Amino acid sequence: MRHRNVADLMTPTSVSVRPDTSPREVARLLDEFDITAVCVVDEVNHPLGVVSERDLVRRQARGGGGSSAGELMTSPAVVARPEWSVVRAARMMDRRGIKRLPVVDDEGVVVGVLSRSDLIQLFLRRDHAIQEEIVEDILAHTLRVAPSAVGVDVTEGVVTLSGTLPRRDLAPVVLRLCGSVDGVVGVIDRIRYDGGGPT
Repeated sequence: MRHRNVADLMTPTSVSVRPDTSPREVARLLDEFDITAVCVVDEVNHPLGVVSERDLVRRQARGGGGSSAGELMTSPAVVARPEWSVVRAARMMDRRGIKRLPVVDDEGVVVGVLSRSDLIQLFLRRDHAIQEEIVEDILAHTLRVAPSAVGVDVTEGVVTLSGTLPRRDLAPVVLRLCGSVDGVVGVIDRIRYDGGGPT
C-alpha cells in the first residue's frame, strides 16, 4: 500500500516572480492564473518568500506601502519536498495557516507547487479504486486474507466491511489499514469472527 506523495499531486509548474516585481503585476498574475499566491524566487529559482492576496490587501490597508514583491512577501518561504507524503504536507499547511507550498528539489530549486485544491483530489478518488486497493493490497497482500472472506463496499469514500475473519485480534489492524487508504473518509465494521459476533 503506497500513499501518494507531493510529487503525485503537485502542479509541476509554479507561477513565480522576482523580488523587484511590482504589486500590480503580482495582482495581475493572481487574477490571470486564478491562484491565491505566487512564489518569489531569486535568479536561480530558489524560493525567497511568497506574496499572497492577503499581502496585497495589507499593502492597500497601509496606504500603499511596499513597492515590490520582495518588500511584500512573507519570508522565508515554507516549502515541501516531492517525496513528502501528502499527509505531511497537509499538516504543514494547517500548522502554518497557508494554502500553497512551493515544492523544491535537492538543490532547493522550485519544481512545482502544492495547493489545498490539489489535496482535495484525494477525497475525489473513485470508489472503485479505493475498493481495489483494500482488496488487493490490504486483504490479499498484507493480511493474506482470501478476498472472498471479506466483502468490501465503498460508497462516497465510506468503506463497509462485511464477512468473516478467523481471529478477533485482526479487527483493529483491518480497520486502521482501511482507514489509512487515500480517499477513505470512514469505515463501517460489520465483520464477524469465527470466535463470536461482531466487535
